[in-house]
Amino acid sequence: MRLKITFNGTGTSQGVPVISCSCIVCKSSDYRDQRLRSSILIEDLITSVCIDTGPDFRQQMLRVQQKKLDAIVLTHEHKDHIAGLDDVRAYNFFSGKAMPVYADQRVHLALQREFAYVFESPDYPGLPRLQLMPITGDEFQINTLKFKPLQVFHAHLPVWGFRISDFVYITDANHIPETTWSDLTDVKILVINALRHETHNSHFTLHEALHIIKRMNPKYTYLTHISHQLGTHASLLNQLPENVEPAVDGMQLLL
Repeated sequence: MRLKITFNGTGTSQGVPVISCSCIVCKSSDYRDQRLRSSILIEDLITSVCIDTGPDFRQQMLRVQQKKLDAIVLTHEHKDHIAGLDDVRAYNFFSGKAMPVYADQRVHLALQREFAYVFESPDYPGLPRLQLMPITGDEFQINTLKFKPLQVFHAHLPVWGFRISDFVYITDANHIPETTWSDLTDVKILVINALRHETHNSHFTLHEALHIIKRMNPKYTYLTHISHQLGTHASLLNQLPENVEPAVDGMQLLL
């Protein structure tokens, strides 16, 4: 199975540049320093799945001209990961089907609160059509793609990372419990969040992410969920080992 991974967004909850900020990163003219909210698109020849639908979801799908989307998988319920869910309406219209949204029960309840109009008036013309699908911790399959949920923590909030074949995606985490490490062997490509240099209560710092990378020992790693406090892309490249680099919005990987 050949996978294509597209980085829809690699920024933190505020994106980069940050509104009203005049730091060197936010004023940078380097396109690599412009980061929408974190999300990836995973595809093989048959199936297309988006992990997280933040506020920039519409813009991200237009940028890659994504005509088909089979499902959405959510890591957790924070707004920078779900706020764009309303825009699945276009996919509903062209496919004639509800969009499967995979998440755990806590996240489903949050969606029912945040998008109450979708569930209270499901027959109202033009509303998004969502089919809530469970994530329980067991491996699940979306058409030809198999997802292994990886329990990680975002401060005290349990969130999901995912393993698809030899590819692992972990965002919005600051702790990987020992019970998860058994699913993190023989990883070829890792994507992991690295927010900034200074300690944060719910995200890995760059130093902490590099420690995780060293222990996991993937062949290659891309950093995501990057804030303007981590510095410019160019300066960050000089601080990283050869097999680690910051992801860039729009970057594509072929596995």
